[in-house]
Amino acid sequence: MLCLRFPALLTTPDARAIYPMDVVRFTIHLVLVASFALGVLSIVLSRRLALGFTGIGLTVAAVLLGGSQVEVTGPIESTRYVGLDWFCLNLFVLALLFVPLELAFARLPAQGVFRTGWLTDLLHFAVSHLAVQLTVLLTLVPAAVFFRWAVHPAVQNAIAAQPLVVQLAEIVLVADLAEYAVHRLFHRVPWLWRFHAVHHSAQAMDWLAASRIHLADAVLTRAVAFVPLYVLGFAEPAVYAYLVFVSFHAIFVHANVRFDFGRLEGVLGTPRFHHWHHAADADAIDKNFAIHLPVIDRVFGTHHMPAGRWPSAYGIAGNPVPEAYLSQLVYPFTRARA
Repeated sequence: MLCLRFPALLTTPDARAIYPMDVVRFTIHLVLVASFALGVLSIVLSRRLALGFTGIGLTVAAVLLGGSQVEVTGPIESTRYVGLDWFCLNLFVLALLFVPLELAFARLPAQGVFRTGWLTDLLHFAVSHLAVQLTVLLTLVPAAVFFRWAVHPAVQNAIAAQPLVVQLAEIVLVADLAEYAVHRLFHRVPWLWRFHAVHHSAQAMDWLAASRIHLADAVLTRAVAFVPLYVLGFAEPAVYAYLVFVSFHAIFVHANVRFDFGRLEGVLGTPRFHHWHHAADADAIDKNFAIHLPVIDRVFGTHHMPAGRWPSAYGIAGNPVPEAYLSQLVYPFTRARA
């Protein structure tokens, strides 16, 4: 509703022209009805009344301010925005996909949806999506500024002329090699680790835990991964396909699911593979740095995948990272403890 009322400030310019507004308004109406109904149900069935009353209160406020029928009038030319539409759409789609998946196939059923730390992770998710304009800018600009010298038109034309499927496979490989390198640096360099420790501070693994990442960590990792894509000149459709793939895959490998993928686990990153990267077990420390391709860890001697086993615990020994979002944001800049 806020996006409809303040589109120039709260919506993404590239998306404004392609939104199917009838579908959007109908979906907003359904969500408002569901929010009110589920809020009432939560109050009846649960002892955690705050969640139910929050759902009902937000629904009533949205309806009183116009609901799904707020009119959007006149041309919208603003290019400075906060990505509230991007946040809402991602939260809606990802929750709709992963919450039922985790409830049906949970490795740790007792963990539940609203496990310890979920609100902190939701705040990480919100800030990273609301600041999408800033993070995209900081991701793309460094490659153009510092690596323009490495661009060769003939090489870029040859790569862009390949079939999109081939380009997508190449993007996954080169991006994951870059991510492996920067990921390993975040573990090796003490002052970088203080940023990355925020991500590893999660003591429960699920789809939302993937969002617990310091903004500096996220921007630097994405910027490094984008450099080879920029230099090699992959076609835009292949890059967009990769962005869709990584958006879901990076979240899936954190999910609280018990799937066993058999031999596929040696080819593609799976939840069990990445869960071992987050494990508190001593033999799993500094292992499984790749996101998509476990073979990279095999090549560099950092692969760890005990047959048929999952980690017994997650997080960092001693829990040095505070739990509150703002405290995590400033944690890397606080005085290092012994």
